[in-house]
Amino acid sequence: MLRFEVSVEDLLRSRFALSPALDLCLLLRSLAGQDRPLPKAWAARLMPAFERLRRETELDVALAVQAPQAGPNFVAPPPRGLNQTWADDLAVIRATPLEAARHEFATTATGPAARDPRVRAVLDSTDAVSRIAEAMDQAWHELLAADWPHLRAVCERDVVHRVGVIGEHGWATTIESLHPGIAWHDGGIEIDFFRGGTIPLTGDGLLLIPSVFVGHIAAHLEDPWPRTLVYRARGTAALWGEQETATHPDALTALVGRARARLLLALDAPASTSHLARSLAMAPGAVGDHLAILRRAGLLVRARSGRSVLYRRTPLGEALVAGAD
Repeated sequence: MLRFEVSVEDLLRSRFALSPALDLCLLLRSLAGQDRPLPKAWAARLMPAFERLRRETELDVALAVQAPQAGPNFVAPPPRGLNQTWADDLAVIRATPLEAARHEFATTATGPAARDPRVRAVLDSTDAVSRIAEAMDQAWHELLAADWPHLRAVCERDVVHRVGVIGEHGWATTIESLHPGIAWHDGGIEIDFFRGGTIPLTGDGLLLIPSVFVGHIAAHLEDPWPRTLVYRARGTAALWGEQETATHPDALTALVGRARARLLLALDAPASTSHLARSLAMAPGAVGDHLAILRRAGLLVRARSGRSVLYRRTPLGEALVAGAD
């Protein structure tokens, strides 16, 4: 079992972040058959470009430096916050000193892939950092960049939901909602399916990263990362088509129309117009018009949160959605 000892200071310093680089690494591992398989439609769409990049770039080297049971550091630096971009990550990757990169290669690039002569030649070269960074950048633009605004919207909505749970029910409920195998017990976070013993957070808090590519839950326990939990974002199942039968219930669609039914179903957590537009691939103006109609019908309310206006279902809206399941 893995247990994080949590103090009041840790709770004050715990925070959420997004990590484009980590999601890229998880996507690459899935395409390479090293991690949770992608949905068939996504795999079929991305696999030709992925295989070409493996032939034409140093992408196999980027895969080789990711140990199966260890999170990547060099190719996925720790994110700073919710505004993290791929450009931020790439700048840190490119700035990695060669000595630091080689130290990581020695501890993580130990599998069969690292013994491939082509991979080994890059790892031993003086320009290994720039060559791996270039391969990662090409992979980002060809495999993930087009989908990232949609995927980012899913993760942002998850954070909005979790922050709301913290405010209403506290940290214990929020942490336990991340995965059934996580429990808050005696002032600590316990994960029964991980090994690692007891780790004090020592006042630095916990970094929480939602992801659409992580299988269920992952953890970073060693520097340079802070103590981190990577968890599956709410809405991932619907994104992957795992709940297609419940996406547009016929009765709800017949009552309010297809677009408004989609919006009502998507508001299982509060969201802004822009979040909904990105996650549902709808025009922001059309989303705003539909939300206004649903609000006038008493199915939604809105409230300001920082710079955003968030919509959520009213009890009547909840009852309507529940009755359509």
